[in-house]
Amino acid sequence: MKRHALAALAAGAVLVAACAQQPAATEPPATPMPAATSERCGDPTQLSDQLFFYTWVEYIDPEIKDQFETECGVTIVEDNFDSNETLLAKIQAGGANYDVIVPSDYMVSIMIDEGILEPLDFSVITNIDGYGAGFTHQYFDPEQAYTVPYFFGTSGLAVDTNLIAAPVDSWSMVFEPSPEVCGKISMLDDERETIGAALMWLGYPINDTDPAHLEEAKNVLIQQAPCVLTYDSQTNDDLIIQGETVIGHMWTGDAILAGLPDYGGREGIAYLIMREGTTIWQDNLAIPVGAPNKYTAMVFINFLSDPEIAAQNAEYVGYGSPNEAAYEFIDPEILADEGIYPAAETFERLQWIEDVGDALELYDLTWTEFKASIGQ
Repeated sequence: MKRHALAALAAGAVLVAACAQQPAATEPPATPMPAATSERCGDPTQLSDQLFFYTWVEYIDPEIKDQFETECGVTIVEDNFDSNETLLAKIQAGGANYDVIVPSDYMVSIMIDEGILEPLDFSVITNIDGYGAGFTHQYFDPEQAYTVPYFFGTSGLAVDTNLIAAPVDSWSMVFEPSPEVCGKISMLDDERETIGAALMWLGYPINDTDPAHLEEAKNVLIQQAPCVLTYDSQTNDDLIIQGETVIGHMWTGDAILAGLPDYGGREGIAYLIMREGTTIWQDNLAIPVGAPNKYTAMVFINFLSDPEIAAQNAEYVGYGSPNEAAYEFIDPEILADEGIYPAAETFERLQWIEDVGDALELYDLTWTEFKASIGQ
């Protein structure tokens, strides 16, 4: 998930003016929206002028938004959220009429159960066939009726190998840190991810709901806290690039890009998947119930699922594409990077964050008590 700072929500308004008189002949005619010029645009007569997209920050190549407008005559208005919980709260409140949203795996389950996702029409979203079997019909949408895969990744550790010469693929680096590392660690400001990391370090599953195990995980985090510079899901990549931290618990794409100078990163930052267990997640494209531009939303989802567009988007964002039809268009060096596209044996130790039902209240309480204990 591209989970950076919560961007200021874009304010968009469509101004409609009516005039009783015809404009004078000397007045220039209004500039019409460009007409659809591509077969990727579906039925042009059903397209809206605008589409409202609610997603994570920096989670789409801006050139793709421009391309969709050029080809299909539809302007993308983008707003951003910083967590799945923020997304859910906004949709539940009915405070905005979004057309396409990007919930993560476990949040899809919750939204389906609450009846706030529209079933998709796969006569419009025909590119669904390009997605790999490992990314479709997952536990959160077993019938593949409500979502289309967007990006996938893991949540491991970014390590500055300029200062840590021999990193190990173990959570011990952050839960039993050396004196040189203490005070230079960042952890995700995300209760399921960070409690989950402690659970996996203890040998428990990431979705454990045993109160005693969650209490153990909380105590691990409390003991670790003096060595943690910050709990940050927003600028943790910047911190390791700038040298303020040497280890960062972060999502794949942030970590990968942090190690690429051409993308503003710095050489020597490596990404590791932990042997005790690491989160795997998948973000998905969906349409909320009541979306004002449902047909245009499905055309846009199909557009993003076009193999060449999906490849371009994946190379920009830095996360793995679940669209296997796109792989022929992705740089082979990127496909060979196991931090982005893990090997089959690595997948065996990856764990999905799932909806834990009523036990979510226990996670909330554990996180609240932990934050209170460290004065946050």
